Amino acid sequence: MSSIKTFTNGAVRETAVDTAVFGERLRPAVLREAVQMYEANRRQGTVNTLTRRFVNGTSKKFLRQKGSGGARHGDRKAPSFRGGGVAHGPHPRDYSWSMPRKAKRRALQVALAGKMAAGSVMGWSGASFSAPSTKGAYQALKALGAEGSALVVAPGVVDKNLLLSVRNLPRVRALPAAEISAYDVAYHRSLVLLDGALDALCTRLGLGGAEGGDA
Repeated sequence: MSSIKTFTNGAVRETAVDTAVFGERLRPAVLREAVQMYEANRRQGTVNTLTRRFVNGTSKKFLRQKGSGGARHGDRKAPSFRGGGVAHGPHPRDYSWSMPRKAKRRALQVALAGKMAAGSVMGWSGASFSAPSTKGAYQALKALGAEGSALVVAPGVVDKNLLLSVRNLPRVRALPAAEISAYDVAYHRSLVLLDGALDALCTRLGLGGAEGGDA
């Protein structure tokens, strides 16, 4: 058992948790592969170039094949001429690919274990807003030292007022435990868990609960 910082009723205190709940950081290569997959899936793949057959212009051979003393050419749409087509340029394509579900789940577990080992996991108890308050959310994250980059994890559906409170904070995002990915965990510097979020993550990964009492 160890302790993490938890923001409760305007103050920061220590809360006991089992830091080994996600296991050791085994096979970090699977996390790297997952991050590459998520980044590839975000690519639009809409870049395009014109080959010589799509460039406007005549297809007439502009000089004879032999006797000119120069190189042999076809038409001026060739890539060797200014304004001609592009040779071997990029075209629209789908960059997306997928990993097995077990591998993605393992990558998430590795990412969470890394955050635990780095001491970047924090708690936020009683995070509820009667109205959206970006200032209130910022003050809570600042007290935890997570105002620069944080992933706020809720056990279920994120409260609407909380969602509206954090959406204007740079590099701060709130997601339910069932929707976070290894990329989300790796991208943000800090992981802020709301009440019940740790147990929800353990349930999703098929692990035992980890929440304890106050230290």
